[in-house]
Amino acid sequence: MAYELTEQKKVGLGLIGFGLSFSFLGVILYFDRGLLALGNLFWLIGVGLLLGWQSTWRLFTNVNNLKGTVCFVLGLFLIFVRWPIIGIIFEIYGCIVLFGGFWSTVKMFLSQIPFVGWMIQYPLMVLEQLVRGSR
Repeated sequence: MAYELTEQKKVGLGLIGFGLSFSFLGVILYFDRGLLALGNLFWLIGVGLLLGWQSTWRLFTNVNNLKGTVCFVLGLFLIFVRWPIIGIIFEIYGCIVLFGGFWSTVKMFLSQIPFVGWMIQYPLMVLEQLVRGSR
């Protein structure tokens, strides 16, 4: 097996899921500061368990990822000082910059899941047909 999913990594995936769920609920419920803070806490611990603590530390302290790390930490701080909307914007930008290199891997993984893969590939097929039809 190329990638073994140990119990620790399963817990990490679960915590990442809880973190995203709490963050989503926090945004839906008018940027509730408590839910956003819990979502961030669960997400960070989940990433640490999934990648390993040393790999996570290297990811966040890498010089190439400094811009993303600063934006993410600034977003966390802004959420804690009661500016959740601006904090979420900074966090999303920081995550995009931090994990920008992983998007192609995530897309390949998601495209292999039966229903999700169809949802990812279908808009591309429609776009391709529109481009062919306009020529």
